[in-house]
Amino acid sequence: MDKLYASVLLALFLLSFSPAFSQLKGTVINQKNEPVPHVSIGLEGKTFMTSSDDAGNFQIDQQLDPNATLTLKAVGYQTLKFSLANKDLLQNLQITLSEDNLNVNEVVVSATRYGVSRKEAPVIVNVLGPKLFNATQSVAMAETLNYQPGVRVENNCQNCGFSQVRLNGLEGAYSQILINSRSVYSALSSVYGLDQIPTSMIDRIEVVRSGGSALFGANAIAGTINIITKDPVENDWQIKSTNSLIDGKAWENTIDFNTSYVDNDLLAGVTFYGMHRNRQAYDANDDGFSEITKLRNTTFGSKAFFKPSEYNKITIDLSVLEEFRRGGDRLELAPHFTDVTEQLRTNSLIGGLTYDQYSKDWKHKLSLYASAQKTNRESFYGGLGGERTYQDSLLASNSYGETADIAMVTGGQYTYNFENDVFTGGIEYSMNSTEDKIPGYSRLIDQTSSSVGTYAQYEWKTTENLKTLIGARYDYTNVNGNYTLATFQRSSKENFGTFSPRLTILYDITDQVQFRGGYARGFRAPQAFNEDMHVTSIGGQQVFVLIGENLKTEYSNAYTGSFNFNKNFGTTQTSLLIEGFYTQLLNPFTNILTSEGDGIRIEEMRNGTDARVYGSNVELNIAPSSSFSFQAGGTIQRSLFKEDQLIFEAEDEGDNIYSKRFMRTPNVYGYLNTNWKATEKFSIDATGVYTGKMLVPHVLQDESMEVKNARDFFELNLRLGYNFSIKKDLNLEVFGGLQNIFNAYQKDFDQGATRDSQYIYGPSRPRTITFGVRVGHFH
Repeated sequence: MDKLYASVLLALFLLSFSPAFSQLKGTVINQKNEPVPHVSIGLEGKTFMTSSDDAGNFQIDQQLDPNATLTLKAVGYQTLKFSLANKDLLQNLQITLSEDNLNVNEVVVSATRYGVSRKEAPVIVNVLGPKLFNATQSVAMAETLNYQPGVRVENNCQNCGFSQVRLNGLEGAYSQILINSRSVYSALSSVYGLDQIPTSMIDRIEVVRSGGSALFGANAIAGTINIITKDPVENDWQIKSTNSLIDGKAWENTIDFNTSYVDNDLLAGVTFYGMHRNRQAYDANDDGFSEITKLRNTTFGSKAFFKPSEYNKITIDLSVLEEFRRGGDRLELAPHFTDVTEQLRTNSLIGGLTYDQYSKDWKHKLSLYASAQKTNRESFYGGLGGERTYQDSLLASNSYGETADIAMVTGGQYTYNFENDVFTGGIEYSMNSTEDKIPGYSRLIDQTSSSVGTYAQYEWKTTENLKTLIGARYDYTNVNGNYTLATFQRSSKENFGTFSPRLTILYDITDQVQFRGGYARGFRAPQAFNEDMHVTSIGGQQVFVLIGENLKTEYSNAYTGSFNFNKNFGTTQTSLLIEGFYTQLLNPFTNILTSEGDGIRIEEMRNGTDARVYGSNVELNIAPSSSFSFQAGGTIQRSLFKEDQLIFEAEDEGDNIYSKRFMRTPNVYGYLNTNWKATEKFSIDATGVYTGKMLVPHVLQDESMEVKNARDFFELNLRLGYNFSIKKDLNLEVFGGLQNIFNAYQKDFDQGATRDSQYIYGPSRPRTITFGVRVGHFH
């Protein structure tokens, strides 16, 4: 008995000096000594996971190695790896998290089609969010996209305000715009869609530059722009009124709102958002013709979720919009009584349904989804061109058109999380049908494209510091289009398969320095793209895009490499990105302006000479605290055809215009964004966009063309805001500012009914005074 008693004492004595801890208690706080709730706490190299409670407390009831490392993650805070080695007070541990003022740890989905931290994503993902929307006083998506490296938004028409976004110097048709990761934003929607999506419905915009086709299908050669609409996260609401006076001449008024409700058990929630926008037309040179269109837009939408259990979720979203826009002269008259009018009335319905199912160990995830967009458009592209003949009047009265467009995508995706690796695979079907008719010009685009795509990728953590992602997508595409314009008739009937591989690596050289490199293949099928749905006027005649004969599929090879440096200097958080890109285009589609034919002008789509686009993006972020942040970025690039490319085909071959350089593509462009919360209530935001010199085609009155080297521009904006705390959960902010302070704006617009309305470049608006008020429950 004595021996047994002694053995028990010895065992207890030895256990007391065991190199493992049987229990760990602690508290997570921030730098203000406030508890941080809902912090995810894991053990490095283990599947174990727990979280802190509302008071920031946590407890781990299992044996731990004294050299174990905890990984702590929380929304809005920097990820922390905390070693237990040589810690004396393990029963009352206190861990401090630092705020993530640069959002390097926020979760994104555009890099891999599943949620992953930006810092751990194998490709660079830039994110635009509400903080930037407020700083730039943006009411629509078009006004905020410029504030990322490699991204530039431009206006391409004085009459209708057609705008497009360029990624790494490639025009809009090379980018895939997604809504909630679904490719339902059709070519027709993209023509004016950048102005139609209000920032009040957007939670964030994720931008991936270069080579997105391997994951998202065709037309993502330059990259993807993924619009993530607001999710119901907490009970909040806000209403905002924004007013602008453009150059002291034209008013713009916008009212938008969003509100969310979430059940206490977090199993259901819904958010609503909306916008009403009214803008007067603006005439820059007092010739009676608009440079900025008259615009009315009303948008309303909702997004809701329901969780039948902890392991499954149903999400539904729905948006409707109605827009009227008109440009030209004498806007008070019926369109066919004017010299030039471009008028569009658009009605769109966009919706989606997603079902997510998780396994009980959270390793398996199955997503089933379906999304669709339906648009009807009434249009008028015409006028009398300064003449008053019977034939002019007859043509003008028949220049009304109608467009019906529907796009849909449906599919399923499976994701499996191994200990360190992740497998993702899926299949989806997409379809887009467009019928665009303008009887007066015998114009018809009757096009249906469909595709069945399968994709798979494996994210392999080769070593502790090296992550490799290998993936591929196979698309079987069908394009069936008939295109009629005056006496011209063309068709595109293609059935083909395309294999698009993708390889990316992420190597953590040190804890502060990361290298990313990748390759992706992409393609574009012969069909009408967003620019081709747009009609403009030159010399009083309408200009239409006509698909050429015997077009070949366009392919691309995209290569990227980048270094990302993240380091804290005391409480100052910094990030520096240096990225290089090289994209090879084979059989690129090129629109060539031809001479007059049958009373109209034609831009014919042809396969051009091979091309290459290469350059570097640089971005610097500095945040000493949550009260001040500075961000600046820029792009230096070259966009060149392999050989001289025909861009204007004249009646006399000797007057043809050729160029090796891409049109409307500056070699240098960039931005800056500074946010300063001077006091708890007073904030100052300074933002700016630089656009370098570029080549711009200009059709002259004698119907010849010149290529002008347009000057560079720098537009600087300032916003001041003051917040009044009315009572708990109710704030009122009064704000105002000046956009384009130095009035950097084009000075040489064409004039009159026979102007070249595509000869427009530089900032989208002149000096503009803005002011407004925001009220609600917001941070």
